[in-house]
Amino acid sequence: MIASLIVVFIGVALLSSIALFTRQPLILVYIVVGACLGPYALGWVSDAEVISEIGEIGVIFLLFIVGLDLPPNKLLKTLGSASLVATLSSLAFLALGFGAGYLFGFTVFESVIIGIACMFSSTVLGIKLLPTTVLHHRHIGELVIGLLLIQDVIAIAALIYLYIFTPASAQSFEPIVALGLVPVVFVVAFLGAKFLIWPLLRKFDVHTDFVLLLILGWCLLLAGATYFLGIGLELGAFIGGVALANMPAAQGIANDLAILRDFFLVLFFVSVGAGLDFVITWEVIIEILLLAALLIAVKPLVFRYLLGLQGESKQTSWEVGIRLGQCSEFSLLILYLVANQVSPQAMHVVLGAVILTFVVSTYGVVFKYKSPMAVLDRLRAD
Repeated sequence: MIASLIVVFIGVALLSSIALFTRQPLILVYIVVGACLGPYALGWVSDAEVISEIGEIGVIFLLFIVGLDLPPNKLLKTLGSASLVATLSSLAFLALGFGAGYLFGFTVFESVIIGIACMFSSTVLGIKLLPTTVLHHRHIGELVIGLLLIQDVIAIAALIYLYIFTPASAQSFEPIVALGLVPVVFVVAFLGAKFLIWPLLRKFDVHTDFVLLLILGWCLLLAGATYFLGIGLELGAFIGGVALANMPAAQGIANDLAILRDFFLVLFFVSVGAGLDFVITWEVIIEILLLAALLIAVKPLVFRYLLGLQGESKQTSWEVGIRLGQCSEFSLLILYLVANQVSPQAMHVVLGAVILTFVVSTYGVVFKYKSPMAVLDRLRAD
C-alpha cells in the first residue's frame, strides 16, 4: 500500500504540473494516473481496491462538509424545492439507460442495472466543482446540492432494491429495517451534537488539535453507524455535518477539513481510473461512447426543461444541468453489488461511461462556470 501511494502521488504531482501549464482540469489527471498505473496497465498499483477504500474517506469528509453548510431549516427548504425535479429526472435517466442497454443486446437484468447506474449525478464531482464561498449560499448552489441530496435518497432506495435481489450481499440489518432506522440516526445525531459535541467544543475550543480530533471522531462515528446499518458511509457523514451546522464554528471546521478531504479525494478518482480493464473496454468501446454521448447530451436538457417548468431562469437551468451532466460514484457501488450477476462487458459499459462523463462534465464546468478547479483565472473561485 505504501509503495502504491508513493507511485500515485509522484505521478499525480508530475502530471498535474503539465496539466496546469496546458490548462487541463486536475480531476482528469487523477483518473489518467489511475488508469496508467492500475492493475490492467503498468500494474504499479496492484490493488486498486485498497486505494478505493482509502479514497472513500475523502467522500465521507466531502459529505460531512456539505452537511456543515446546510442547517436543518435550510436543508428542508432545499429538499422541498428539488424533490420533484430530482425524481422525474431520475426516472427519465433510468428509462434512457435501460433502453440503451437493451438495444446493446444485454439481458433485461443487465439493462436494469445500466439504467439504475445512469439515474444519478456525481455528488463528489458536483460539489467538488462548486465554489464554497460563492455558490453554496446562493440559489444555484442550493439547487445543485438539493438535487444531489434527493438523488442520494433515491440511490439508497435503489441500493436497497439490489440488496433484496442480491443474495450474496451481506449487511447487519434487513434493508427495509435499515431504511426505517435513518430517522433514528438523525435524532441521535442531533441529541449527541447538542449535549456532547457542542459543550466539549465550547469548553476546549482553544485546543485546536483536540477540536480537530473531536470533529473527525464525530464524523467517522456517524459514518460507521450508517455503514453498520447497511445504508452507506456517506449518509452518516452528511447527517453528522447537518447536526453541527448551526454551530458558530461550523465554517471554520469545514475549512480545517478541506485539505484532508482533497488528499483522499485524489485517491478516490485514481481508484476510478485503476478499475479500467483496457481489453474489455475495447470490446465494448462503441457501446461506451454511445451511452456516454447520450447521457452528456440528454442530462443537461432534462434538467433544463424540468427546472424551467419549475420557474427557474434559462441561465440557471442550463448551469445546473451542465454541473449535473455526468454519472455518479453510486454507479460504481452498484457495479460492486452485482459483480457476480452481470457480464464484465456490461460492467465496463457503465464504468467507461462513468469515466467519460466525469471527464467531459469537468471540462464543461471548469471552462464555462466558476469553480475552485477552473483553469481560467476569471472563473476560479474557492
